[in-house]
Amino acid sequence: MVFLSRNVFAQVQRRAFSSTAANAYKVAVLGAAGGIGQPLSLLLKLNNKVTDLSLYDLRGAPGVAADVSHVPTNSTVTGYLPDNSGLEKALTGAEVILIPAGVPRKPGMTRDDLFNTNASIVRDLAKAAAEYAPKAFILVIANPVNSTVPIVAEVYKSKGVYDPKRLFGVTTLDVLRASRFISEVKGTDPNDEPVTVVGGHSGVTIVPLLSQSNHPDIEGETRDALVHRIQFGGDEVVKAKDGAGSATLSMAQAAARFANSLLSSFSGTTVTEPTFVDSPLFKDEGIEFFSSQVTLGPSGAEVIHPLGKLNEYEEKLIEAAKVDLKKNIAKGVKFVAENP
Repeated sequence: MVFLSRNVFAQVQRRAFSSTAANAYKVAVLGAAGGIGQPLSLLLKLNNKVTDLSLYDLRGAPGVAADVSHVPTNSTVTGYLPDNSGLEKALTGAEVILIPAGVPRKPGMTRDDLFNTNASIVRDLAKAAAEYAPKAFILVIANPVNSTVPIVAEVYKSKGVYDPKRLFGVTTLDVLRASRFISEVKGTDPNDEPVTVVGGHSGVTIVPLLSQSNHPDIEGETRDALVHRIQFGGDEVVKAKDGAGSATLSMAQAAARFANSLLSSFSGTTVTEPTFVDSPLFKDEGIEFFSSQVTLGPSGAEVIHPLGKLNEYEEKLIEAAKVDLKKNIAKGVKFVAENP
């Protein structure tokens, strides 16, 4: 199995997006004028692998495009609205599509509370992507990811263009939080603290494998508090923003990092990151999607790694995660069946 070494992990964390790229790609952001979409568009503009940045939203996308187009990197930026076949133009020719579109969480809301609104948004965008860019790699950010990724999969299956290797739920924010939070406990540099986070992207489905980190000796109340903070770190941001939004800036950084890892893998750089994908790990238990270490490459998800050795505490976390994941995934599948 190939995993990120400490040095490689640090390089990924610190990677300068402005480095010259051997290859260049069209990347589309659907929901580009939102709280995640705007900073994500800026970060993608700084990535020289992206030579054509296509921004779409119901409103505001041309303004965001005009703004970030002034950032001095050699890429074109175009903003599209629904009028004049804007979504078709935004998607046509895209190699990578990121979907941050949707409503943000508010205080007291869980990711599942967002389902009814965001499910419809993701379904409709998936239909367009399947029609206009069926070979593109899809990076789903819109919550609840545990359910929206299955929604995209079901839409693609209905269109006859589903390739499980090309669909990703972005769980990278859980990885970034784990590295940052463990560094606060230990007084270390978060760039030197790789932590594998598996499962899903909501509450107890988020399982940090601390036994496989640099600090397998973390135990007791310290461990429990750290795991809880990683699982519910998003609540800190929602509460601190006092009704004005959720984790947008950190999520944009997480999505930009995963997009850069994927783009880097197209040209032969081996990158392994946790991501929520169509996975064989627990299919025999009826769990079609699961986040674990995935080696990325030109075809997308090229190697889905097993979880490795877990301690008893982590095994219990995995069992709890599977209960919720099975329900979350079924919810997404049922939505498309009932609302095609």
